[in-house]
Amino acid sequence: MKCAICGKEIETTFLNKIKGNVLKIDGKSKVVCNICFKNNKNDIKKKVNK
Repeated sequence: MKCAICGKEIETTFLNKIKGNVLKIDGKSKVVCNICFKNNKNDIKKKVNK
């Protein structure tokens, strides 16, 4: 899977769980890597709460 913000490939564990965050924005699931989530936490929370 790729990050919705930066486009980098997100790592997975051996059980195929992603090492990132899955967010539901406007009824669609978006995957964001941990680095982008840390840097853009406030902007992302505003979009999710709309």
